[in-house]
Amino acid sequence: MSQITQLNTLLVPHRDALIHHPVYAKMQSLGALQVFMEHHVFAVWDFMSLLKALQQAICCTTVPWVPPTNTLGCRMINDIVRAEESDEDGSGNFASHFDLYRVSMEECGADITGIDTFINQLRHGIPWSTALDNSPISNAARDFVRETFAIIQTGDLCAIASAFTFGREDLLPDVFQSIVNQLNQQSNGQLRRFQYYLERHIGLDGDEHGPMATRLIENLCGDDIAKWKTVEETAVRCLIARKKLWDAIDNTIDRECSVLIA
Repeated sequence: MSQITQLNTLLVPHRDALIHHPVYAKMQSLGALQVFMEHHVFAVWDFMSLLKALQQAICCTTVPWVPPTNTLGCRMINDIVRAEESDEDGSGNFASHFDLYRVSMEECGADITGIDTFINQLRHGIPWSTALDNSPISNAARDFVRETFAIIQTGDLCAIASAFTFGREDLLPDVFQSIVNQLNQQSNGQLRRFQYYLERHIGLDGDEHGPMATRLIENLCGDDIAKWKTVEETAVRCLIARKKLWDAIDNTIDRECSVLIA
């Protein structure tokens, strides 16, 4: 059995806890979905930060340019960056998947104050941790981002690649797409852009970027048992962090939304 197969088997209980999380049964109103998006947008943002950390480490992003030493890794990362950072936006232009998500939030009436405050501070050179503290966001979202950046700041490529690979958006189950489709009908098309985001980001992630990320893990770790152990520990750490975020969303929906649970 290959290392990646063993790892995927080990992660099944953690993935199942997310894919079958009770929060999905409570997303029966637009308000509940808005709560989800207001938290989840920070996972979309730090996914890009993980990707950029990998690009900086594996590809040459400085001047003067020097040839990358890991050409396979460089090709895979640059392919993923191109789609994630400048995909077709469905209107004849281009946008990052993060921007597609943020526009989707605005279209469906979710509160964008938290994420916009955070991004605006980053644009003005404020350190991410300070911007996080200064933004009106939930403690759960704040804790989630801090956990991700604790991994980034280790500088350990295998750990960062693991967080990127095993914390992907394929953790959203098929039922989530059905929920969004139903709510879109109920809200007269307010989730049209979000539907497009799900089709593009999650579709690409499952069909193309997920397999590429897995190949990158194998490329970085080779036969080094210690590196595979780092990948395993980081993957579990990230899935536990994601479940904590989902638990917080679940509790917030209970507090803030009038939801009939089937």
